Amino acid sequence: MDPRTNSLLLINAALGNFLAGTSSRIFSVSLPTVANSLETTIVGISWAVIAYQISQISLSLIFGRIGDIYGRHTLFGLGLVVSSIGALLCGLSQNVGQLIAFRLFQGIGASMTQSQGRALAMEALPRESAGRAQGFMTTAFHSGVLIGPSIGGLLIDYVHWRAVFFFLIPIAMAGMVLTLINRWKGNAPKPSPIADANGTIDYLGAVLLVCATVALVACVDHRIMESLSGTVRAALVTVFLMLLSAFLFREHKASSPILDLSLFRIRMFTLSSLALLLVGVSQVMIGFVLPFYLQDVLHLAPSFIGLLFISAPVFTVTLSPLVGWAVDKVGPRMPATVGILFLAAAGFFGSFLRTDSHWTMAVGILALWGLATALFFTSNHTAMINSVPPQHRGVATGAIYVVFGLGSTFGVSLGTLLLTAAFRYYSADPGATPTPANPTVFVQAMNFSFLTGSIMALVAMSTSAMRGKGTPCLV
Repeated sequence: MDPRTNSLLLINAALGNFLAGTSSRIFSVSLPTVANSLETTIVGISWAVIAYQISQISLSLIFGRIGDIYGRHTLFGLGLVVSSIGALLCGLSQNVGQLIAFRLFQGIGASMTQSQGRALAMEALPRESAGRAQGFMTTAFHSGVLIGPSIGGLLIDYVHWRAVFFFLIPIAMAGMVLTLINRWKGNAPKPSPIADANGTIDYLGAVLLVCATVALVACVDHRIMESLSGTVRAALVTVFLMLLSAFLFREHKASSPILDLSLFRIRMFTLSSLALLLVGVSQVMIGFVLPFYLQDVLHLAPSFIGLLFISAPVFTVTLSPLVGWAVDKVGPRMPATVGILFLAAAGFFGSFLRTDSHWTMAVGILALWGLATALFFTSNHTAMINSVPPQHRGVATGAIYVVFGLGSTFGVSLGTLLLTAAFRYYSADPGATPTPANPTVFVQAMNFSFLTGSIMALVAMSTSAMRGKGTPCLV
């Protein structure tokens, strides 16, 4: 092993990503059970999901900047503490209001760790191994995605839904121990030198960013918008535009901005961010109706569907380290672009699903999805983080989660809108709601959603191809 490799720091960062991947999926399988236990509806429990997303999306950039100034390793460790406390409180929740508040708090911890983890992994390996670092992190995250639903299902069946949250605490505590050992051995990386003279937090910019991001999430989340009147929706969009304008003006004038707008002059960073946004939209549009198709149209058992969905993360977990090695050899553009091509192929083949298709076709689509994830995310994350100066790597890492989170949220809204429009068109009923109770029309509308997602992926692929070979920014 290269003597310049800090194995303990790499394992520490990977464990944080594993925790994030597990947290993202282990709760999702428990939603119906938690809703029944806390005597709320599926709409009410969905706010616990929204609260977690809002924390991650609105705070990742800010914590990225804080880590750049005061030390990523310190903030990463504090994030593990907050995550463990948040998981404990979620497990002790007595009503849905408490659960929503504690999920918001848990999301703060997740934004602290995730905004630092990938940058720390890059610092744990030699500069020429940036791709391998991101490959390890992608594998760690999707290992959590792989086991999360299975562990969650077992805990719900044989223990209690509260154990879903308690299960996360030992993982976070193991990360804390590794963090302390790293600091005790003197292996913790020092804060990067700040390019500007002040090196302080722009608190006004931070407040504007949080408010603008929350407003944007509300604008693109269909669950939130459906609960508001038309007048309130228009007002919300107006507020977002005003907050965004104020934030950009503030960042342009601030001596130590949260988001240095000059980063967008870096072609690799800007086009990689745009490709990530489009891929986030495309992935959701292609995949969010597939479980309904498998269960309500093909009438497969939920347990069997769970096994089928393992095919995607299996490909991602096993291939990501190899992709990282390839990125170090040929650069991120080719692997990322090919990865998006696999995603487009998944959407294209999905547009041919029928009411009597065999489940193996769905497995093929999920396998293409897994290949796309391994190729694109490892490559694109390397490109985004490695294209900026080291003192901005925390911000670049935070931008990954902000951009992808917004893309996924927008993808759900756009996918729902298009699925509804297509369902009404094919059923000739202008007031119809998409439902598998009419399987033929539902599958036709689903095919349209898949095809649109495939086209979106092709747009992302062209964006990825235009990013250039890129030269890592190492100074």
